[in-house]
Amino acid sequence: MSSVEKLITQPKNRKMGIILALICTVIPWPIAGIHKFYLGQPIWGVIYFLLWNTPIPRIACAIDAVWYFVQGEQQFNAQFNGVNLQPNLLNINTSQPIQVGAIAEGLRELDRLREEGLVSDYEFEQKRRQLLDRIA
Repeated sequence: MSSVEKLITQPKNRKMGIILALICTVIPWPIAGIHKFYLGQPIWGVIYFLLWNTPIPRIACAIDAVWYFVQGEQQFNAQFNGVNLQPNLLNINTSQPIQVGAIAEGLRELDRLREEGLVSDYEFEQKRRQLLDRIA
């Protein structure tokens, strides 16, 4: 595998993106837009390169550097490394038993009402299905 292929396929580093964007801000030629190539956005890299003799790439590179700096690591990875932003799995696992427990308690209460004759079998079955649909 060539070094270019390794560069393209490896995960992108946020600090390296910031450094390359800052270098492009200071030295526009011949590396205008090199950070865009590094981050897998070759079309933008070519546009920056074609506009090297105008102030546009310098300003855009400065904005990019600030944007990458302000972005969190998760947001940067989601944008450039294809990592999905997912909620913490621990929060999901702890909230599901509470919901299932509440639904189970509702089913018990509903069954008690049916046994006491306060709810018909038809009403019981409708409410039971509604409660079970919340789990799925």
